[in-house]
Order: sequence, then structure tokens, then C-alpha cells
Amino acid sequence: MSEEIYPWQADIWKRLYTARDRLPHALLLRGKPGIGKLDFAIALTRALLCETPKDSGHACNQCASCNWFSQNNHPDYRLLSPEQDATSGEDDAPVPAKTSKKTQISIAQVRELGTFLELSSHRNSGRRIILVNPAEGLNQASANALLKVLEEPPQGVIFILVTHQPQRLLPTIMSRCQKIDMPVPDEQAALDWLAEKGIKEAKKRLDYAGGSPLLVLGDGESSNKLTDIWQMLARGAKLDPFALAPLCVSLGMDVAVNTMQKWIYDLVACRLAEKIRYHSHLATSLQALAKSVDLAMLLDFQRKLDEARKSANHPLNNELQLESLLLQYIQLFSRNVRA
Repeated sequence: MSEEIYPWQADIWKRLYTARDRLPHALLLRGKPGIGKLDFAIALTRALLCETPKDSGHACNQCASCNWFSQNNHPDYRLLSPEQDATSGEDDAPVPAKTSKKTQISIAQVRELGTFLELSSHRNSGRRIILVNPAEGLNQASANALLKVLEEPPQGVIFILVTHQPQRLLPTIMSRCQKIDMPVPDEQAALDWLAEKGIKEAKKRLDYAGGSPLLVLGDGESSNKLTDIWQMLARGAKLDPFALAPLCVSLGMDVAVNTMQKWIYDLVACRLAEKIRYHSHLATSLQALAKSVDLAMLLDFQRKLDEARKSANHPLNNELQLESLLLQYIQLFSRNVRA
């Protein structure tokens, strides 16, 4: 197994493994999606539970503790997540279309920690670890239940919470954690890493992913569809919404709305003469559209997309909803473009 952390995490890794014997009882790893927060948290968990860690602080991958962890049955480790999947990988991989993925961590899951917290560690280190991912998945009841444990943490227990939406956490939970801002790689570091992975058109795809390299790795199947969607959106008032809607639906409603949000964000940027963020490779098309768009209607449509994103997982007729949004998109452009 590899060192398990990404190059841009090296400095923060060194700081934490140097302090491994005096870590606080709760860490909050926070940062944008797609930068490897969960992978870092898992690597840190393995290292803290390892009986013979390497000089670098990484797990040896050979001791009994490492073997238990690899088999997903370590007695001193618990995962709290909506999916209860300890090996799901990066925290921000796109959700497949037509999924019933759970989004909340229930109070029952937190209460099930009771027996675990009452027991002693199975190894001499005395350390036990609870990983919570994503921490924003805690609902009001489960967050309050977890807070009670954080207020009086058992000896030797370390909580590692992972989040890219810290604003959704209870302030009282945040106050009981040492907050760690997870690093985002600079563009060249991200491009170098993607090049090592054999990713083509890395610059274009990294821009679209907002600078998050792990999101680029997860966009393989959708990359060709996105190209088609961009070409159709670039038609502005001449767009055929009934042809585009089913293509968007095939990505999943959340991804589809997010795709439109990014397009509109850059269209607003063009209209206001600001820097294009997600579609720099389509600057000419966006600039042409910006000349004919109604700014007030554009900003209003941007707000409507924000609302649509909040209800993206609601069991509505997604294709009809997207058709409605796309019909509104057409209305943003001046009549002379439709002629």
C-alpha cells in the first residue's frame, strides 16, 4: 500500500504525526471538496492505530493492527457515516445518477457507540478512534448525542471529523475540536499530479473541478457528456431544452443542476468583465452569450438554480424540472438572438 496521502498534504501530515502522542481528543478536518480529506483521515487513523509506524509516521501495513484495519474489522476503530462504508475513498466523489444514497447520520448510529466507548482498547497503546464523515451528515438529534460524548470524552478516544460544509455543524461541536484547514494544491502541483495519473486535458478539467484534483479523477464517465452539454448551452436562445434535459438527467439531478450553476457563474463573470472560473476553454462562447443576456434576469436565474440545487435529491420528475429550468435559460437572451 502507498503512503496514502497526497503531495499537497505533506506539511500538515508532518505536523500531526510529530504531535501524535499529544493530539487533542477531537480533530475537525475541513476544506473544499475533492482535495483528499477523507483519504488523509483514514491514513491518519491507520497510523495512530499502527503498532510499528514508519519514521515518516505512516502505518507499517504489516502489524496485526494494520491487518485488522485492512480487513475492516479493527476492534478499536469505528466509522460514522450515512453509508457506513469505511473504504469508500475520497469524500467528494460524484454520486451516481438514480441513487438512494443516505445523507444523514442517525442518532441510533451515535448511540451504538455506547458499548464501544465503555470498553478498553484491545492494544497496548490504549488508543481508540472514531471517524465521522461527512460531519455535516449529523442531523440535530445525532449532533446533540455526539456533543455529549465530546464534552466528556473517554480516555484514549480520538474523534476525527471530516467536512466540506463546516457552516452546517453545531458551533458547540466545532468549539470542542481542533480545527485543521486541509490544504488545496496550487494549480501546477495539481496538474503535475494529474499528469502522473495519465489524465488528458488536465487543465480544462481541473478548472471545471474548481481546482480540486480528485474531482477530476471522478469525472471520467461524465466528461464526454459535459462537453455535449456545454456545446448546447452555448447556443443560448437557440438551445433545444427537450434535447438537453434527458442528457442532463443522465448525470443525476444534483450534478446536472451544479453543471448549470457553473455555466451561469461564468456567464455572470463574463457579463461583469470578471475572470472566468470554470470554463476558460470556452471563453469565446461565453463572451458572445454575455453580450445578449439580460443581467437582471441572469442574476434571478442564478438564485433559482441555487434553490433547485437544495431540492435536487427530492423525488420529483427530474426531466420536467430540468426542462423548466432550460426554458427559463432561453428567456435570458435578447430576442434578436432567436431570430
